[in-house]
Amino acid sequence: MLCSSKGLLRSCAALSLMLPLTLSAVSLPHNAYALSELRPVPSTTSEDKPADKQQPLEPTQVEGDSDGIPMPDPLVNRPSGQQTAPAQSDTPQISAQIEHDISKAPEPVRRLRQLIIDAAATGNIEKLRPLVNPGPNQARVDGDGSDDPIAALKSFSGDPDGLEVLAIIIDLLSTGYAHVDAGTPDEMYVFPYFAGKPLNTLTAPEKVELLRIITAGDLADMQEYGNYSFYRIGISPDGQWKFFSAGD
Repeated sequence: MLCSSKGLLRSCAALSLMLPLTLSAVSLPHNAYALSELRPVPSTTSEDKPADKQQPLEPTQVEGDSDGIPMPDPLVNRPSGQQTAPAQSDTPQISAQIEHDISKAPEPVRRLRQLIIDAAATGNIEKLRPLVNPGPNQARVDGDGSDDPIAALKSFSGDPDGLEVLAIIIDLLSTGYAHVDAGTPDEMYVFPYFAGKPLNTLTAPEKVELLRIITAGDLADMQEYGNYSFYRIGISPDGQWKFFSAGD
């Protein structure tokens, strides 16, 4: 038993001497590094990258580059170095004489104006028929395209009897007028006078007068374009009803 124990000890001692040699002979994987020993992969230059892996251009490189995404055109194009000019309206300048005193209008104009007001106040739109001057010089009414001016007037009204448009007519004729194209074949007395005056020149009392005809929302829309665009009535110097229309 003792010899056997000694023999076992010798064997163990020999094995312990051989173990370091055996471990040194074993090759470890080359990528078995500690985390502290890892180094970042060197960054490659654009020359080393394939064409489809290039970094996107910066915005400053894209702008004006024919190979990049085109930038939107400016709202106003002007030559380089030219100063920005004040915005100007495409609407022609209004040239008219504004008058608030109806007594200064010619007598035929005053007479027809009063006849229209009196007829509209009856609430019967047919009372206007004799005043629209039936015949070759019939008043132009831009309504539903009907040849009948009274039917066209009704088309402007929110009710079937034309009562609303009658009220509008009275309101229009209750303001001052714009005397336009004086001394020409197109000379006209236009009601209301707002049709002959830029809206940005209206005084506060004039705006109040205008708001008796239109709403504040309508006024805001009109001010965007600069001109009155609601209904208007035109009377010739000899007292003929020439038109009832809307627009600039």
